[in-house]
Amino acid sequence: MSTTNKFIDFDKSNELFYDNLYLNDEKIVIKIPIHVNNGKNGADVKMDKFDLSKYTYLVSYE
Repeated sequence: MSTTNKFIDFDKSNELFYDNLYLNDEKIVIKIPIHVNNGKNGADVKMDKFDLSKYTYLVSYE
């Protein structure tokens, strides 16, 4: 069973906040866009492989 972390980050280039679910054992993150009324729609859920320990994020939560 994989352990998980949840965190929020901000993509500067797309000006989007993401709610993230990180699977520690697989080193995979599922990034779910948080839509704020800024006129940008159509952002898709992303899945990326990366090592969470190498990045900073805004806030971690449970």
